[in-house]
Amino acid sequence: MPGPTYSAKELLDRLISFDTTSHKTNLPLIRFVEDYLAQHGLASSLTFNEERDKANLYATIGPQDIGGIGLSGHTDVVPVAGQNWDTDPFRMTERDGRIYGRGTTDMKGFLACVLAAVPMLQSRRLSKPVHILFSYDEEIGCTGVRPMIARLGNDLIKPEMVIVGEPTGMRVVTAHKGPVRWDVDVHGRAVHSSMAPLGVNAISYAGRLLGELAAIEEHLANTSRDTRFDPPYSTLQVTLIKGGTATNIVPVSCNFGFEVRALPGLHTNAIEQRVKDYASRLLAPMHAVAKEAGISIQQTNCVPPFAVDADSPVVSLALELAESNHTHAVSYATEAGLFQDAGTPSVVCGPGDIAQAHTANEWIEASELDRCMEFLGRLSDRLSA
Repeated sequence: MPGPTYSAKELLDRLISFDTTSHKTNLPLIRFVEDYLAQHGLASSLTFNEERDKANLYATIGPQDIGGIGLSGHTDVVPVAGQNWDTDPFRMTERDGRIYGRGTTDMKGFLACVLAAVPMLQSRRLSKPVHILFSYDEEIGCTGVRPMIARLGNDLIKPEMVIVGEPTGMRVVTAHKGPVRWDVDVHGRAVHSSMAPLGVNAISYAGRLLGELAAIEEHLANTSRDTRFDPPYSTLQVTLIKGGTATNIVPVSCNFGFEVRALPGLHTNAIEQRVKDYASRLLAPMHAVAKEAGISIQQTNCVPPFAVDADSPVVSLALELAESNHTHAVSYATEAGLFQDAGTPSVVCGPGDIAQAHTANEWIEASELDRCMEFLGRLSDRLSA
């Protein structure tokens, strides 16, 4: 007996109702998807995090022994705290052709379309399989998808290519920047501010490091450029800082974080080494006063920049399905670079406008869901031709 058939809009309504903010579990949503797929005769394989309160889901439609096309998307969403919503963010609201709710654009709209396409794909005799890859914790650094990628080619079939359904307005994206983040901790010696020479001012030394980062930022803006991106160069910014105890104490600690949004081809390890070399030159005057003083620089996350060859089969397929002749580049990051580094050529193409992602009153045009369903329909036709 065939499983239930729902529209993308109906499935999006259900997916929005699960509050999958990144610091919460995504298991209720994953269990819903697992049950939905089971009703269509599809088995799911789950990859859990260490705490087993989050999971990735992998399922295959069609042949079980060859590669095929992966459809990848994340289940987590960003917080709504501090945002002024006009509607309940976890209840779908439709008005004037727009569908409102957290995750409508980023990126439960794509997930809903993939699930709505399951009955159609199941009804076809596919020459190649379609793999569903739903992940967790993309919003905190694409961390969740990594253990699932590690299983591809081992106990899970490795797709020949992957389409990542982040919001692109159904345009085919073949390159994006990659965010790399570091944590810097400067430890000095605290003394009464009237006896400042006996202490090591952690904020002052952190300030010198910030000056070096500003020089690197200027260098990046004036060297390698790629006009496909906006801005057309790799960016560096200090994103967090804290330090000090009181106005009459030489501060013992200062901590800050910085990020590079790297163009494809930029070697961020060279940037890290430059910062570490500069920090090492600061240690001598620090140790002259306090042997316990020090500077720690740790990389906390890396999402690789992404670029796929223009003549890759995944690019020609995606352009055919999108009925387009043009490719694009974006400055935000996705898991496409992780799939690419693991040997699976990828593109990014999905419904919605990235300008709506993470905003209050997040919305997607209902017509975008229709366009995505047409894209998946052409995929079904292509694989069953």
